[in-house]
Amino acid sequence: QVQLVESGGGLVQPGGSLRLSCAASESIFSIYAMGWYRQAPGKQRELVAVTTTGGSTNYLDSVKGRFTISRDNAKNTVYLQMNSLKPEDTAVYYCNADRGRDVYWGQGTQVTVSS
Repeated sequence: QVQLVESGGGLVQPGGSLRLSCAASESIFSIYAMGWYRQAPGKQRELVAVTTTGGSTNYLDSVKGRFTISRDNAKNTVYLQMNSLKPEDTAVYYCNADRGRDVYWGQGTQVTVSS
């Protein structure tokens, strides 16, 4: 059973930055795509960013140019750097590991963008 633990959420003003971290309990990046999802109140969970086993990345249109997903294989950690944050980025952010037949989720971390 893979454990994913997120950290780095919090309250930030519009235009500010946060970096989320997701630490995996074992070395899985070579076989799992790693993603960040978010869910705002009353809305469905949506994929924000993903990095594949080959290292390619993809982003939700509304965060392109502002968010960057990266990973540190030695630390079994994936990051989401979020810049130029907007109030509409407010949500619980979840880390995800997916290889089709096996999918794991972290517990989520709250990001609130407000003045």
